[in-house]
Amino acid sequence: MKNMLKLLKSFFLVYLFVFFAKSYAQNDTLSKNKPSYFKDVQFGGGLGLAIGSGYTDIFLAPTAYKPITTTTMIGFGLIGSYVKSSGDFSSVMYGASVIGLVNPVEELQLSAELEQLRVNLKYDTYAGSKNTDDFWNTALFLGLGYRSGNVTIGARYNILYREKNNVYSQAWMPFMRVIF
Repeated sequence: MKNMLKLLKSFFLVYLFVFFAKSYAQNDTLSKNKPSYFKDVQFGGGLGLAIGSGYTDIFLAPTAYKPITTTTMIGFGLIGSYVKSSGDFSSVMYGASVIGLVNPVEELQLSAELEQLRVNLKYDTYAGSKNTDDFWNTALFLGLGYRSGNVTIGARYNILYREKNNVYSQAWMPFMRVIF
């Protein structure tokens, strides 16, 4: 419960950042002659909710992107996840990521993303003992995607993938990125 409160506080802070950044970008009344740093910031990210019989999965990952040139962007994101299954497994994960995007041609997008997550697991073993496992997980994803407008669909590969103490079940992962 304590970790869930920390996660909710983090999401609230992200919401405030996005709200005020977007408000500032749209209402640049401080100076009409100077360009606003936030005027070309774009937003995207991930959102997930799965609820079933004895199962809950909540995922939130907002990302802000700043164009550097006409073909490159850099982004910063926050990640939060809560999973609980039938009282025998629960996890809380939170962290941040930095992503670089390059569009060598309009339809092709290359990406490199460094992600750092704090993972807190609680689970029961088949023998009936209760266990906890807390660790940091670092991932470095290299991706390739097909881009159409503001949507990119592709695959990414975690070059730091290890089977032990890893959040992901495999190194390859499909993605869909929407930036607005």
